[in-house]
Amino acid sequence: MLGFKAFRCARILLSGIEVMHMIAKGQMIDGAVPKRSVAEQFYFLAM
Repeated sequence: MLGFKAFRCARILLSGIEVMHMIAKGQMIDGAVPKRSVAEQFYFLAM
């Protein structure tokens, strides 16, 4: 890997990876009815 071009890009990418891990572990409980899928939770957080 060549590395990141800017600190901002690295921060955004690593934050996304952390969020995906949290969702996969079930640590992101949003209280939505009906329950959202992993993809829907990620999309909701990204907006």
